Amino acid sequence: MKAADVRAKSVDELSTELATLRKEQFNLRFQRASGQLENTTRVRQVRRDIARILTVLASRRGADQAKA
Repeated sequence: MKAADVRAKSVDELSTELATLRKEQFNLRFQRASGQLENTTRVRQVRRDIARILTVLASRRGADQAKA
């Protein structure tokens, strides 16, 4: 997921995407612990996508507070 894609989404869409990615991260951790994880790079991708979404959400909250 690119940063531009994340910035183009609404707050509700980002919250939904964040919940989905956190569930996927949870499942990937279990797969890695049990030795069933095949695509090890997916763990890193999911972690970075979560960080991108959290960064965009935080910047939007800061912008909303600056306006108020």
